[in-house]
Amino acid sequence: MSEYFSLADCDVIGFDLDHTLCRYNLKETSRLIYESFARYLVEHRGYDQDLLNLTPATWDFCFKGLVVDLEEGNLVKLAEDGTVLRATHGTCDLSTEEIIKHYGPKREWKHFNSLSTTFTRSAKYYFYDNYFDLPGALLCARVVDMLHKRGSEVTADFWKDIVAAIDHNYNTSAFREDAGWYFPSVKRDPGRYLRPCSASVCRWLRRLKEEGKVLLLITSSHSDYCRLVCEHILGKDFEDLFDIIITNALKPGFFSLIPQQRPFRTLVNDLEDSVGLPGLDKPGWYSQGNWPHLHELLKSMTGKSQPKVVYFGDSVRSDMFPAFSFGKWETVMIVEEMEGEGVCGVNSTPSQAPVEKKGKFEDEGMKTPSAVSEQWGSYFVDVQKGEEEEERLRMTWCCHCIHTYSTMAIPSVEAITELPLDFKFPRFSPGKPSTTGYYPRPPDSLLKNEQTQW
Repeated sequence: MSEYFSLADCDVIGFDLDHTLCRYNLKETSRLIYESFARYLVEHRGYDQDLLNLTPATWDFCFKGLVVDLEEGNLVKLAEDGTVLRATHGTCDLSTEEIIKHYGPKREWKHFNSLSTTFTRSAKYYFYDNYFDLPGALLCARVVDMLHKRGSEVTADFWKDIVAAIDHNYNTSAFREDAGWYFPSVKRDPGRYLRPCSASVCRWLRRLKEEGKVLLLITSSHSDYCRLVCEHILGKDFEDLFDIIITNALKPGFFSLIPQQRPFRTLVNDLEDSVGLPGLDKPGWYSQGNWPHLHELLKSMTGKSQPKVVYFGDSVRSDMFPAFSFGKWETVMIVEEMEGEGVCGVNSTPSQAPVEKKGKFEDEGMKTPSAVSEQWGSYFVDVQKGEEEEERLRMTWCCHCIHTYSTMAIPSVEAITELPLDFKFPRFSPGKPSTTGYYPRPPDSLLKNEQTQW
């Protein structure tokens, strides 16, 4: 395999929608998601009203890449080998001694092999991997705090209520029925939560089509929400930009092989046909579906037995791991945490980086969830403290996953839109330094330690 990756060599260019093509105002969206989940717990499950009360400082806890250990009531940050680097019980930090008490002298989280090899869901843990459910990590921690305050035992039963809150707000009929709090709020004021794509992104997408690339949009969002988002960020004619649009794709299940694969379905007025299609014979807008049937259509459209596909996404679990492992696609991960560590687009300076509209917490110091956390540290590297307080620098498991399942990583699509299509990006490689594969440059935490031997 070449040390470099180029879009010019690809036949098909695919995109996830949310937090990939669509950039959100993370502060406003995170507050809305948290409030949507918390209001369900308060109004439908009898939880304390105090769950709805947050201070700006509370948001430092909200950090992508955490795992909720439902057996212990802890949230943990993992090293690349599953060692627990940091942990909290509820929102309270666990000391080195307390971590060892929970996870043994080697600080090993016992479910790491299951999570890291399959990324499957479990009743014993949950991996917070994307911004759409990330505020749930903060909510879980505050529920544990609340249960302690009540004098109640902390069991995994509270997780059933969290899942119910997620389903109430995000199920496929919620947008159409104005159910929950998330979709009605975005529908009323999309500009508060969604950032329109820059002119450079729109030009870039058109240039890709003019160069004969097949453009593909695959999102787990339902068609009605996808349409609202795309019209706001790309314009009313967004469908002209893509050859194939797949909504309600239910990733990572979309990449499942026989016998788990779901059939594609056609849509009429955003309602799925009850009868699945035996395969795809033409481009268009479809719902659900599976990678093998899509692959057959791409072979037909490109005239190649093995069309080369690259897929842009923001989630290791839903995008990078399955597309790389099952689809054998090239993968480009959008890592907004790079911006949180000083990385801007190729044509911007730090002062020109995207600025979020000021909300009511903005001037009071609310941290954006993609920024470095005081409580959790960097998304990419961290210091592991031993019993004798000796310190050892470790790569986080999330950073390791980016290097393992991604071809390269960028802070946003905007970072590459002005480059020639035959630009050669260095790809992640086991034999290369840990800083190789990030464009336009690595995050600060990796740069500062590029001489370190992991």
